[in-house]
Amino acid sequence: MWGEALKRSRQCRGFYLVFSDNTLPYRYHFSVIVGLEKDSQFNEEEEDEDSPFEIVRIAVSNKDNPDLPSMTFPHLFYWFRQNQLTLGASVVQIISFPCGYLMAKVLPTKVFSTFGWKWTLNPGPFNIKEHVLLTITATACATSAYAIDVVTIKKMWYESDLGFGASLLFLMTSQLLGYSFAGLSRRFLVYPSAMLWPTTLVTATLFRTFHETTNWGKLSRTKVFWIAFAASFAWYFVPGFAMPLLTAIPILYSGLGMLNLTLDWSTIASYMGSPISYPFPMACNLFVGFVIMAWIATPAGYYANTWDTGLYPIYTAGLFLPNGSKYNIKKIMTPHQTLDPVKYAEYGPLRMTYMFGYTYGVGFAAIMALLVYVGLHYGKDIVRRFRQSRTMDEDIHMKLMRNYEEVPQWWYLATFVATFSVSIVTCEVFHLMNWYWMVLATVIPFIFTIPIGIIQAISNQQPGLNIITEFIIGYGKAGDPVANVTFKVYGYITMTQALNLVSDQKLGHYMKIPPRHMFIQQMVGTILAGLVQLLVAYWLMNSIDNMCTPEGYPWTCRSANTFYSASVIWGLVGPGRMFGGDSPYHTALYLFILGVLIPIPFWYLYKRYPNSIWKHVHIPVIMSISGSMPPMPTGTLVNWFIGACFLVALWQKLYRVAWQRYAFATSAGLDSGLAISGIVIFFAFQNVVVPAYWGNKEDYLTTAARQKSIASGDYLGIR
Repeated sequence: MWGEALKRSRQCRGFYLVFSDNTLPYRYHFSVIVGLEKDSQFNEEEEDEDSPFEIVRIAVSNKDNPDLPSMTFPHLFYWFRQNQLTLGASVVQIISFPCGYLMAKVLPTKVFSTFGWKWTLNPGPFNIKEHVLLTITATACATSAYAIDVVTIKKMWYESDLGFGASLLFLMTSQLLGYSFAGLSRRFLVYPSAMLWPTTLVTATLFRTFHETTNWGKLSRTKVFWIAFAASFAWYFVPGFAMPLLTAIPILYSGLGMLNLTLDWSTIASYMGSPISYPFPMACNLFVGFVIMAWIATPAGYYANTWDTGLYPIYTAGLFLPNGSKYNIKKIMTPHQTLDPVKYAEYGPLRMTYMFGYTYGVGFAAIMALLVYVGLHYGKDIVRRFRQSRTMDEDIHMKLMRNYEEVPQWWYLATFVATFSVSIVTCEVFHLMNWYWMVLATVIPFIFTIPIGIIQAISNQQPGLNIITEFIIGYGKAGDPVANVTFKVYGYITMTQALNLVSDQKLGHYMKIPPRHMFIQQMVGTILAGLVQLLVAYWLMNSIDNMCTPEGYPWTCRSANTFYSASVIWGLVGPGRMFGGDSPYHTALYLFILGVLIPIPFWYLYKRYPNSIWKHVHIPVIMSISGSMPPMPTGTLVNWFIGACFLVALWQKLYRVAWQRYAFATSAGLDSGLAISGIVIFFAFQNVVVPAYWGNKEDYLTTAARQKSIASGDYLGIR
């Protein structure tokens, strides 16, 4: 029977040899053999049913073959390779496809038997589910652990090394705590069809593009992808190497992005990702928020010299003395890395730019507006989902996922108990913060994961908890920057990590990946990636001179520098001094109240005129742009919105059918071509010097730095 089944699987599309996980997560056995008649009947029954959302219908198939293997030897092989290459997910998608195809051709098909379990290194052709699971694992590995910044600033700025063992415990617990929240919230953020997670749709389209049968005589999605890929790959050699001037062409004013145009896709797609992946109303909300902040509020405050900010640059996250000079924290610290109030009074108060202070105020308002907005628009639905989670209406994708065993709830609960317990021990033993602060840090993501997940699922934007966590611990442990950043990591990154995992789970949901396979690969990938990241971080910090300083270029630790500035504002100096009654920034606190009030009139207008423009106004999304400003270059958002106008609104209006078929394939091709081109330029041309001329002026970012950013995936927001 085994030989006959194997023979027929090679001859007939309807027969497959697969591994399933009906019992233990690491033990696989040979599953049933599904006949062609049953497979055809299943597809026929589901053929006419599809998602109620157009953006999902054009990106995701409404069919599934539950017998395609996903966790296989080729998958695991490239998974380990990914840790070595540290490539972005889109690059892994491209590279792994021909490699997987080749391995399916050369690996032996011999069937082995181990303790009664039959298995093989080569279950058949490299399929889309293997490809998806590989890329999801790569995404978990490619994302830098937030805790790395704490380890870095503690060693490099505060000169108090936490130690490798303690750092490893801190990193692992902060990364894995989010798994429990991801699992417990999946029935509200993954299963409902209204939770779109638009960025996953571009990725889903790319997978289908690779694995669809292509007729090269017609304009298929595959052909469009490779055309866009080739064009993006070739063109990036111009702005990325020969003529950096094209990256940012400041026709009017470069500081605030007014007519600061670009011919560089990496500039357009940096920070925000591809504009094609955003619903146009959400793109408009983001741009409105940017215009209000960057082009109205910032110039008004700056030129009115509010908070004496005329002494500082108009757009920076730097820290200053009242006279405009750079702030030196060593002048105000005790030997134990805490604030010395006497020295602080003698040296002078900490000051920041109007833009930086204003964005903090908007952040205060945004977190309150989020709660009110979700309560008004989604409160009843959330309650209904809680009460009727097992009888909710299911779309075709949820019905197809019923073919696979779900991850038991106790897996996520056990993960929570283990990581939470170790987190408390780590914080107490290594004097990071007291255990009761760890309890509070865990309560915060418990409250916010679902409401913020709803916002991200429909808009691609994730309002951060970093400000609220810094605010709480800043008052509770004033003058203690280490406790501040520790609380911030556990309170903020737990939710962020949970939503990153939920996003990948939604991709797996769209692509019909068995949930247990997803759980295993996300968990193991994150653990190994965290270990490798910490090893590399310590190696760099102990081997590179002038690490995290301008003199140590290119190892200037841009992310850690921003993290350090926040630790000074919220931890060392503290919100009591920065936003207290004697501070010029005190008025920013009133935006907490404004955040509660501002969604209400817009909700009323939406209810009063449900089919008018008010149904597209999304207050939390408008405010969410403050989380990226600074350090996001202002010209980036302007060009991103121009791209959305042409590649989404105009293209969709004039050629709707073509947009439905080719838009996401075009986006994936542009992103992937840029990523590969950046890697090629970085490794092949980093020692090639282009003669100085008007197109590569020195005031533009150097080629080496740009290619490092592109190659690492920073331009897509992957890291």
